[in-house]
Amino acid sequence: MTTHPTRRRLLGAAGSLTGALLLAACGTDTSDRYSSGEAGYVSGTGVAVEIAAADRAEPLEIVGTTYDDEEFTSASHRGDVLVVNVWYASCPPCRKEAPDLQAIHEDYQDQGVQFVGVNVRDAEGPARAFEETYGITYPSMPDADAEIMYALRGQVAPNAVPSTLVLDREGRVAARISGAADPSVLRAMIDAVIEE
Repeated sequence: MTTHPTRRRLLGAAGSLTGALLLAACGTDTSDRYSSGEAGYVSGTGVAVEIAAADRAEPLEIVGTTYDDEEFTSASHRGDVLVVNVWYASCPPCRKEAPDLQAIHEDYQDQGVQFVGVNVRDAEGPARAFEETYGITYPSMPDADAEIMYALRGQVAPNAVPSTLVLDREGRVAARISGAADPSVLRAMIDAVIEE
């Protein structure tokens, strides 16, 4: 006797396959995506999360050298609110959010808010061209070897570019945006941390 699959069985099988593929994608190491010649990118979804002070993890330890050959440590910015933006030049949402990030940086720099970029892909030439095109005046650090991204693990998905973190005055992640930052949302996040 030959049995034909029912619609319910076919849908169940399709759902199981989709779930398995999603789980496999979550476990895939995508760190080489940035260093490869691929033009593609995986953008975050624009999800914004704020973390109550009592629920924040330990301070992040971000260390690197900017494109201007200046040493950067997040520890040296304790007492300030620090905004960390993960980007690279050929990422379309990074280009879209760049003018807004620069405007927010200018508006908040006198209020003890510092910005730093983490570039996961570019050599100095493309990074500086991007900064010149969009008038970016805050520093960025190259992270081709993913050492900074390793320090951000658990806070920024390795394949979600752009991503933005707002660190409180103790260096703890107070808020994050996965995907292009909505300027009004980012301003509200910064305001909330300033008022703490």
